[in-house]
Parts: sequence; structure tokens; C-alpha cells
Amino acid sequence: MDRQELEAALRERFGDEDDLASVVARQARDLADARQFEDDFDDELTVETVVRNLRDAPEDYSLVERWNWWLGALDLSHGGYARFSVRPDVDTRS
Repeated sequence: MDRQELEAALRERFGDEDDLASVVARQARDLADARQFEDDFDDELTVETVVRNLRDAPEDYSLVERWNWWLGALDLSHGGYARFSVRPDVDTRS
């Protein structure tokens, strides 16, 4: 999965008022590299897969909340996804 393509798609679809699309895209790339999603679902993690699943989150959620909501569901059903979550309380600009 192309991280920059995902970042652009996230900005376009969900906006980026907190400037965290790059952080979510990086975590998604790490998830793809770990091949955990592929192993659990017999399917490649793609930009379209990420965007489609984030669209299912509650409408009033921020991008990071949407990402963590989806990962929470994956973690509950399959385990091992919490390590890819984004902590919004951590300064990412250091």
C-alpha cells in the first residue's frame, strides 16, 4: 500500500483539521507491512479498504477516532491490532 496515496485519500475524504492524516497513513503502512490484516482476512490491505472501513465509523468522529474505532473492532475480533492505534494525546511534531 502506498502511504502517500493513502494520506491524500484520507485528506480528501475526511479532511485533516488536526494534521494527522500522515500519522494515520504511517500506521496503516505499518499494519500492511506486518501482513497481519492479510493473514487474518486473506486479503491485501489497500487504500480503498482503509477508506471504506473508516467511512463506517460514527459520522462525528475525527480521522484518528475513526482509525482507532476500526482498529478496536479488528482487535476485538482477531487480536493484535491495538499496537497500530494512534494516540492523539502524543505530540507527533517533535
